[in-house]
Amino acid sequence: MAPIALDRDVTESSSSFEATAGQFLRFAMVFLFLSFGAHKFTAYEANAIAPFVSNSPLTSWLNAFGRQGASVIVGVAELAFGLLLAVGLWRPASGFAIAGAVGSVITYLTTLSFMLTTPDVFSPDGPPILSGTVGQFLVKDVVLLAVSVLLLAQGLALRQSLAQRHSR
Repeated sequence: MAPIALDRDVTESSSSFEATAGQFLRFAMVFLFLSFGAHKFTAYEANAIAPFVSNSPLTSWLNAFGRQGASVIVGVAELAFGLLLAVGLWRPASGFAIAGAVGSVITYLTTLSFMLTTPDVFSPDGPPILSGTVGQFLVKDVVLLAVSVLLLAQGLALRQSLAQRHSR
């Protein structure tokens, strides 16, 4: 019997650690979205994202609002996604938290698509060597996309679990 109790203790401890890690990931994403979103209201950031926005067929329509206007629109979206994700710190299965995770997934799919449309992503030596500026800046979004997918999966799984529990 003792080994079973020990296994249960380890499982509960592991589950608690996993939950804490999930909350930490969510908090990190909230922090990133809120801080990056706030930066989009500055001229510096508007100039920094202009080449990405302008060269992408997914985002070039934002140029109709001017450089700063495009940046503000992106910033508002990032702030909204950050606030929606923040709801998940307390209610991860809520529609708001799930919408934030969907927004996060869309954000990082979009930014990763910039690797195909933005000049100078690859080193002059050619692919698959990423440039030290643009390419390496964008490739980190693979990890942020993975975290976004994880938060979405966790929210949907919890939502399904709660729905099943209430239907009994």
